[in-house]
Amino acid sequence: MTLLLAGDIGGTKTILRLVEISNDSVLKTIDEEQYRSQDFADFVPMVRQFLEKANTSVPQKACFAIAGPVVNNTAKLTNLVWFLDSQRLQEELGIEQVCLINDFEAVGYGIFGLDEKDLYTLQVGQPKPEAPIAIIGAGTGLGQGFLVKQGEKHHIFPSEGGHADFAPRTELEFQLLKYLLDKHDIQRVSVERVVSGMGIVAIYQFLRDRKLAVESPEIAKVVRIWEQEAGQQEKSVDPGAAIGNAALQKSDRLSEQTIQFFIAAYGAEAGNLALKLLPYGGLYIAGGIAPKILPLIQEEKFLLNFSQKGRMRRLLEDIPVHVVLNYQVGLIGAAICAARL
Repeated sequence: MTLLLAGDIGGTKTILRLVEISNDSVLKTIDEEQYRSQDFADFVPMVRQFLEKANTSVPQKACFAIAGPVVNNTAKLTNLVWFLDSQRLQEELGIEQVCLINDFEAVGYGIFGLDEKDLYTLQVGQPKPEAPIAIIGAGTGLGQGFLVKQGEKHHIFPSEGGHADFAPRTELEFQLLKYLLDKHDIQRVSVERVVSGMGIVAIYQFLRDRKLAVESPEIAKVVRIWEQEAGQQEKSVDPGAAIGNAALQKSDRLSEQTIQFFIAAYGAEAGNLALKLLPYGGLYIAGGIAPKILPLIQEEKFLLNFSQKGRMRRLLEDIPVHVVLNYQVGLIGAAICAARL
């Protein structure tokens, strides 16, 4: 038996999982804890506290997924003072091998550890096992990546595709582009500014300011509080979640329009990624937003905009499309990555 440590590190919370891997490569969770990241001045004391509570020997291998760029096995978190270096972690924690990976790279590993119940298939398509796999996920930002099969294993490649240009297609989307350029006094708009949690709020503000629907007092209050807290590291409200819930409940027309706009843009960007990769191995929609608004994703708007690519439509209709329902896919991926070290 080999003992592994997996972690999903974010600016707000960090989840640590102790995993045992058997001789036949089966992973078994031994212990798991969630911590507030900002309660610790550094990552090492958190890990030590976790291992002490678990009352176990030091793991032989560890992999930590990080919400941010990883360069030469080092990472500096955006919202924390932590600076992570795999060599330092190995020395201070006594772990033989430590690997740091981007959180979306961890999602790439994680899809191989999912059960059938962890996925919802939007489009069955015509799967080809040897073809590339694509991953896209809207949450705080917009992650994108891809996997290529080499021999018996897949190699995972994260990307910064979420920072590519937003490509408006309709008159309303062109108006949104102009709105965001003027509002933020910027020269370009990335697709992440539209297809993400902050994108949901931006779309809502745009539709509100254009008076395309009447605001409800409940959602208006949440959005105003969020706007007043602009610049603060921690917000007391989550307007994206409030807008999504109102859209699901059909209790607020402006929220419904916002989410429909968001889903159309999300589907279109997923289709753009699919055109570049032709991922007949499957396109996986991860991130925290899709599972929360799944009933609306299941409607035709997402797939319609995904495949609405002119002469290429038939190609995209053959690509399997799955929504990842398991929020811990990145943590699962970190454990799988650790097992491969």
